[in-house]
Amino acid sequence: MQFDRVKLKTVILYTCVKCNSSDLGAVKLHKVLYFADMLHYAHVGTPITGATYRKRALGPTCDQLLSTLRDLDKTGEIEVRDADYFGFRKKEYVPLRGPEIERLSKSERALLDEVIEFVCRSNTAKTISDYSHNRAWEMAEYGDVLPYHSVFHLFPGQVSQEAMDWATSELDQLEAEGSPIEPMGGTSLGDFRSRLLEARGK
Repeated sequence: MQFDRVKLKTVILYTCVKCNSSDLGAVKLHKVLYFADMLHYAHVGTPITGATYRKRALGPTCDQLLSTLRDLDKTGEIEVRDADYFGFRKKEYVPLRGPEIERLSKSERALLDEVIEFVCRSNTAKTISDYSHNRAWEMAEYGDVLPYHSVFHLFPGQVSQEAMDWATSELDQLEAEGSPIEPMGGTSLGDFRSRLLEARGK
């Protein structure tokens, strides 16, 4: 996947503008990016930012987040500060300008709104971290990249490992050839998230 740093900056600023600073820390920001990119890939075949995600103890993290936040801080677009959260130190991100909204499509904004609501307002940092310990995360070793096609391991159902290996191989070949990947028919983002919740027993 081709990484788009400008798009990542836009998504970060969009998220920070949409959330109260008290509702958004480092753990949640990583999860907003992870779920938004993965769900967009599952729905239309391409991620929003193309960022790289890895398995870490608190769930998937974005490789490019820290350097991008440093850039935004240096250019005066975001203030990154430490805050006390019930005796623990927590990062807070205060946007100093709005995102370049035209860089996000209407469908990307709609998905981000849904993911932000779920991650930032419906969960704590601990519960969203626990939630992100999904099957795709469990199958990887610590520090391993979580490829975008791993999102399909989040779908519930009885699918053989042989079928999953074949699907992964086909996706890899399509990506290598630069062939367009057709959207998944008949699955809305809301339905997809509901199935994820069912798969996690929520």
